[in-house]
Amino acid sequence: MTKFSDLNLSPKVLKAVEEAGYETPTPIQAGAIPPALEGRDVLGIAQTGTGKTASFTLPMITMLARGRARARMPRSLVLCPTRELAAQVAENFDTYAKHVKLTKALLIGGVSFKEQDQLIDRGVDVLIATPGRLLDHFERGKLLLTGVQVMVVDEADRMLDMGFIPDIERIFGLVPFTRQTLFFSATMASEIERITNTFLSNPARVEVARQATTGENIAQEVCKFKASRRDRAATEKRRLLRALIDREGEACTNAIIFCNRKMDVDVVAKSLKKYGYDAAPIHGDLDQSKRMETLQGFRDGTLRFLVASDVAARGLDVPAVSHVFNFDVPGHAEDYVHRIGRTGRAGRKGKAVMICEPRDEKNLDAVERLIEKEIPRIESPLGDAPVEETPKPEKKSARSKPSDKPAREDKPARDDKPARDEAPAKSEDASKSRSDTRSRGKPSGRGGRRDDAPTGMGDHLPDFIAKSFEERRS
Repeated sequence: MTKFSDLNLSPKVLKAVEEAGYETPTPIQAGAIPPALEGRDVLGIAQTGTGKTASFTLPMITMLARGRARARMPRSLVLCPTRELAAQVAENFDTYAKHVKLTKALLIGGVSFKEQDQLIDRGVDVLIATPGRLLDHFERGKLLLTGVQVMVVDEADRMLDMGFIPDIERIFGLVPFTRQTLFFSATMASEIERITNTFLSNPARVEVARQATTGENIAQEVCKFKASRRDRAATEKRRLLRALIDREGEACTNAIIFCNRKMDVDVVAKSLKKYGYDAAPIHGDLDQSKRMETLQGFRDGTLRFLVASDVAARGLDVPAVSHVFNFDVPGHAEDYVHRIGRTGRAGRKGKAVMICEPRDEKNLDAVERLIEKEIPRIESPLGDAPVEETPKPEKKSARSKPSDKPAREDKPARDDKPARDEAPAKSEDASKSRSDTRSRGKPSGRGGRRDDAPTGMGDHLPDFIAKSFEERRS
């Protein structure tokens, strides 16, 4: 069995690894470290959670221990797709380089340019950055990349998903042609293949698992969900999530809950907190300080449930995550692999549970085709019991106006009065009746008038006026 001591790492690096509690390298580490120490380009393909970060940080520290950095000219460059992954890589360097005098700088968004400029001005051996912030510093004239000896691209397929490939190609053009390149990815899309063929020189290809496979130590389940009512779908789905969490009992020590949309991340976190679950959201719209605070709380155990968007699916190294809940089936099948890879790390057992609505069936099929196996289905822990709902108010007619006041019992409703649009039309019988009335010399009621009454006197002619007209005629 290969040990770290067999990989030609420096004694100071080996001491730091031993103090960190590691004895045996993972397959990607055992395969990538020797050629990296020889100065060869490396193309590492491995599923998430296999120890890719140490497979490039350990040889870099060994190689950079000799030499000195110059102002504004870093000696090495590590590119990461997200702030969280970049911060995690920086922590790894701190852990493994504790006995080596190396300087580093972390260039990510949400942090003052001034502080980052001061670090670069002093000169750094290791520069860890997201592509956007790196180019911002370069365009401001604060950074030169002509001294880069080793360049690392981590989570390259995530770079592709986030639209960073044009930035990566530009950065490759800014670093020396003679640099050493270490390129790591969980999957190899055609665009990633093109990049490696263009910018890597005869790389040592290290592939330790099938493309986009899930860890065998992660138990996977799918719970089918169909809302009883369309307007209650979101509420019922959140209730199902809580039931799935409760179903795991004490085995669920902590969990990451993934949603497809940032808006749902906030809503789900707020709902869990309302029902007594210790939860907090994390996504790209939050301030960097808040994101780091939330992540630290999840790492040290003060936060039990982390509700996240896919910004957190890559690179989160929290060894003790017991469960991953997919509140939504991811739109890209590869994201499923990265999401559930947050559990079952470092040889531990893990569990992943996914909720699937009827509209997500195609995405579920794509996931199962990618991982080349069918995910077991489970029954809903809610059974067939409908969600408790507020009774619907009785519908009122369009003409009626809602009122909070109760009807007065001493005033009977006038149900016998016909509605205006239901009044009977004038009929021939009614006209005949009025004619008969006029012929008898009596008022005909509404609309009726005596033939000898003057125009304009109204429908009811007083008798004393009628009598005066008769006297004049006589």
